[in-house]
Amino acid sequence: MPAEFIYLASASPRRRELLAQIGVPFRAVEADVDESPRSGEPPEGYVRRLAEQKAEAVWARTGDAPVLGADTTVEIDDRILGKPIDEPDGVAMLELLSGRTHRVFTAVVLRSNEGARAQLSRSEVSFRSIDEAERHSYWRTGEPRGKAGGYAIQGYAAVFVSDLKGSYSGVVGLPLFETAALLSTAGVPRWRPR
Repeated sequence: MPAEFIYLASASPRRRELLAQIGVPFRAVEADVDESPRSGEPPEGYVRRLAEQKAEAVWARTGDAPVLGADTTVEIDDRILGKPIDEPDGVAMLELLSGRTHRVFTAVVLRSNEGARAQLSRSEVSFRSIDEAERHSYWRTGEPRGKAGGYAIQGYAAVFVSDLKGSYSGVVGLPLFETAALLSTAGVPRWRPR
């Protein structure tokens, strides 16, 4: 029997908007997990581990409907860029990304009675050169706070993007193609008004 709704293990307004975009009824429940990368952990493993932990944490508290967990990270030079802690950190991230191509990984995990299934989205994002004044100006908009890699592609940072290969929604934080595939395997319907 198809699930009437799912739990979204996230406090992210962007993930809520994306899930609503494909008509999936859901209830958002924040999952409190330690997001510190482990020593030597590759970005693919890092995002998958966190997505699994988020889904499992909410499943342990609910267990009456499937749970969707997701996590996104930015990688450049074999380095995971998390969320900037302050202006110098955020500006340094933009300096590192300026005029270069980086990778964005988003893992999605669906936890249900049948266990957990995962999908991974990989994208490449190229930025134009961003001078120091613009990096500081962007930080002062408030947008980079709480964003992996210190930017939001769906916001002001769109003006930095010269090329994107992969999933736009995956870079935002919830790859809809992969999410829909997972939901289909669990019989979760889409395209229903909320």
